[in-house]
Amino acid sequence: MKAPDSAATRRPRNPDRLARDKGRAFSHVPVIDLAAALGAEATAESRQAVADEIGKACEQVGFFYVANHGIADDTIAAAWAASRRFFALPLEHKQEIHISKLPNHRGYLGIGEETLDPYAADSKEVFKVGLELPADDPDFQNGIIMYGPNTWPRDLPGFRQDVYAYYQQMFGLSRELFRLFALAIGIDEHFFDDKIDKPMAQLNLIRYPAHEGEPRVGIGAHSDYECLTLLAQDDAGGLEARNAKGEWIAVPPIAGTFVVNIGDMMARWTNNRFASTVHRVFNRSQRERYSMPFFCGCNYHTVVSCLPNCSSDSEPPHYPDTVAGEHLVGRLDATNAHRQPPQGSPR
Repeated sequence: MKAPDSAATRRPRNPDRLARDKGRAFSHVPVIDLAAALGAEATAESRQAVADEIGKACEQVGFFYVANHGIADDTIAAAWAASRRFFALPLEHKQEIHISKLPNHRGYLGIGEETLDPYAADSKEVFKVGLELPADDPDFQNGIIMYGPNTWPRDLPGFRQDVYAYYQQMFGLSRELFRLFALAIGIDEHFFDDKIDKPMAQLNLIRYPAHEGEPRVGIGAHSDYECLTLLAQDDAGGLEARNAKGEWIAVPPIAGTFVVNIGDMMARWTNNRFASTVHRVFNRSQRERYSMPFFCGCNYHTVVSCLPNCSSDSEPPHYPDTVAGEHLVGRLDATNAHRQPPQGSPR
């Protein structure tokens, strides 16, 4: 077996993942129709019925698809086209907005510069977009890297408008999902509203290069750090979620849907009632693969405590109260090469 490289061995594994590595006993990922929750004819009863479906999927799998989600095909298509335009740029053009040159966690990351599993280097390049805030935002001024203005590539007319329009639509859908999560848990539907009104939410445009030979790890085994992820994926496939038997269950693209999965912060909020399931991208197609995950976290300063209905005498809270932003930045420090100290320097 190949020994892990020295950079990987310096990165601690995700403690949330270690606590939940046993996984859930599932063999497929369910599709949930949101029409009865988001459509004009939705009622309190129909919303609760959809929320109950979502709650079951969160508890038993940690992944589900959403259909009839309300995002226009044109908005999605424009974002896909923008992503392909960006990654077609010369490398030196993309490197102009490399994340290491910017004051916040935005911009470009090259192949191998983000490693989510310390024993399997990622093979992908990424462009990261966050909540658009002015340069005088007080959190940004205080050095919080999840906030502030985005930096956009030059000479790509329409790119900013198309990508940020998609970002805003994803955030709107995320807000609706948070409300359905609350109904599923049995707490006030609007419990999360003021905890995600300045969210640490990022959209990643991702390209996995084509390759020859054996299947290749695109993203190593990991669980996501935030509350939820909304994923659009192209037709190349490759996303897999791990169940309790250690089997990798395919999560293939389904036309007209997004994949939703629970992240570590929601697992903490729900005392592991909602599963933050380990997953990976294993590119078996040898073709280029593109994806657009939207990671929705709560506000940086939110204190995440075990929610009502998520603990009992036999299942006490598993996690201490956590400042959401401090936890997230700690995970980014551990998995991004540009945030690693030089080898041999004190940590």
